[in-house]
Amino acid sequence: MPKFAANLSMMFTELPFLDRFAAARAAGFEAVEFLFPYEHPAAEIAKRLADNGLQQVLFNAPPGDWAAGERGTACLPGRQQEFRDGIMRALDYAGALGCPRLHVMAGMIPPGVAQGTLTSLYAINLAWAAERAIAQGVKCVIEPINQRDMPGYALTGTGNAVQVIEAVGPERLGLQFDLYHCQITEGDLVPRMQALLPYIAHMQVADTPGRHEPGTGEVNWPFVFAAIDAAGYRGWIGCEYRPKGETLAGLGWFAPYRAG
Repeated sequence: MPKFAANLSMMFTELPFLDRFAAARAAGFEAVEFLFPYEHPAAEIAKRLADNGLQQVLFNAPPGDWAAGERGTACLPGRQQEFRDGIMRALDYAGALGCPRLHVMAGMIPPGVAQGTLTSLYAINLAWAAERAIAQGVKCVIEPINQRDMPGYALTGTGNAVQVIEAVGPERLGLQFDLYHCQITEGDLVPRMQALLPYIAHMQVADTPGRHEPGTGEVNWPFVFAAIDAAGYRGWIGCEYRPKGETLAGLGWFAPYRAG
């Protein structure tokens, strides 16, 4: 049966961040993910996880200046030391939280920089990060993001992601397969998931077009979830969606998969 992790950056936002852990556990989730932990001490987050019997399964490395529109530094020229410092900070958190996956965002394409330069720097930085992460028992992942939601993001399709993963090494770098982004950019979710399964280290879901909970849009989620299970995927599926209303009211889709 598929295993779902609540994304605490998007779900249970009716509550302060640190109170969302207990809310997720009460709703039947056994694991959580979120975008960034860095506003809170790692020890405090670790306590919330332990107090509620939750597993931390994913978060993002520092993305640069998020408020200014930056979405990662891995492909940005002149930012290599900042990138490395961010990875080491993220790995400190991953160790404290027992988190096995770290999403490394590519960044926005800067004007006037050749694509070949961006691609080479991206692969070099990811290889450096992946080597240090694997030594700590953490696998870095990369995620193609659709251009409608994030125009100008440097990693846009699963084919591009697989090329990067092959260059770095699938044993060290994995695919964060977000079915929401894939539905927008490529579609054909089930055959694509089946083909990409050797690379997938984490999945995420949201319905399209509104990025709300499963069942609010165009995708036949029971069919998709059954296909994921049948394909043999045993990792976590992060619920990276914005509830259409109050979080608990939108969890009807989750009932068949809820922990006992």
